[in-house]
Amino acid sequence: MPIGLLALALGGFGIGLTEFGIVGLLPEVAEDLGVTEQVAGYLVSGYALSVAVGAIVLTAAIARFDRKKVLLSLMALFIVGNLLSAIAPNYEVLMAGRIVAALCHGAFFGVGAVVASDMVAENKKAGAISLMFAGLTAANVLGVPLGTLLGQQLGWRSTFWAITIIGVVALIGIQLLVPATAAPANTSLRSEFGAFRRPQVWVSLVISVLSFGGVIGGFTYIAFTLTEVSGFATTTVPWLLVLFGVGTFIGNYFGGKAADKALNTSLIVILALLTVVLGVFALTAENKAMTVISLLLMGTVGLATAPGLMVRIMRHAEDAPTMASGANIAAFNVGNALGAWLGGLALAAGYGYVSPLWVGAGVTVAGLVVVAAGSARPSRKVAEEVVPAPATAGVAG
Repeated sequence: MPIGLLALALGGFGIGLTEFGIVGLLPEVAEDLGVTEQVAGYLVSGYALSVAVGAIVLTAAIARFDRKKVLLSLMALFIVGNLLSAIAPNYEVLMAGRIVAALCHGAFFGVGAVVASDMVAENKKAGAISLMFAGLTAANVLGVPLGTLLGQQLGWRSTFWAITIIGVVALIGIQLLVPATAAPANTSLRSEFGAFRRPQVWVSLVISVLSFGGVIGGFTYIAFTLTEVSGFATTTVPWLLVLFGVGTFIGNYFGGKAADKALNTSLIVILALLTVVLGVFALTAENKAMTVISLLLMGTVGLATAPGLMVRIMRHAEDAPTMASGANIAAFNVGNALGAWLGGLALAAGYGYVSPLWVGAGVTVAGLVVVAAGSARPSRKVAEEVVPAPATAGVAG
């Protein structure tokens, strides 16, 4: 794999830390800035909403520009957002810093996915995208425990200072290691948004919403399942979540490999497996050993769809891959919000602490039906289905 993918992965790692690293520090932030823990929690939900907005709006605004320069600009914006968070004198400034950093999240992964896939041969595109996303999954593994540990020892601002430094290193890495690319020719907002006239693009977005909604529906309230049903001590929860993160790292890698071999088949198999894992988890949550196994498998299978879903939508929007991949990042985050909301409804209705797992399984089944139907739909070859992609300059060293 090209070494430039490592620079993209480092950028993804920093962005992942920004998203997840604050989760374990909300009590410290709330106390220091004089807000309730509920209000402090808006720093997480506000970030997610900004990701979805930025993934569409910012991606549309930058679609016509040189992709390497775009990545550098987005990483600079990311650095500014985290620097603002690190020096924030009050809650409002901290929220502003979170929003600024979040705006570049979707666009970075959207543009980065296109750049990563352009670096390699056709049969290695999903693997290249999975390597870029490996930074995000590594943040899943390390973000909460390391961000919490650093913030508890040196103050919550130290976590944002560390992320700012990571952003600077990633910026330098992208400048030195990512090949220069010419700006896409004849690109316009009309042509970019034209991709959304194709049914298979919408099918891909719906699959992404339901795929991520399924796993996040089960995962959002997993701490309650672990402590109230499985009987684990509260202090062990962060380290059990690391186990989930390790699973996402493994699943992301093998999911990319599987998607390169058989895209739609791999998505069907993965979603079917996720349905089974969530169901088994719900049925055996009172057993600690089975809970540990299920948590690892949930992470492994749950995020394994990400590389394939990115490739799928770009194949059906070859003339507008940047906008399509950005929209797919937005769909991931819409799925996150949907899954968390439905899981919360199940809890509020009194169905118990394993009910979000059943909700996740149900959402995943819906995703499985959509991907199966979309795959069975008579389709023409991509070259016939979309306007031919404009010629781009070859990758330069």
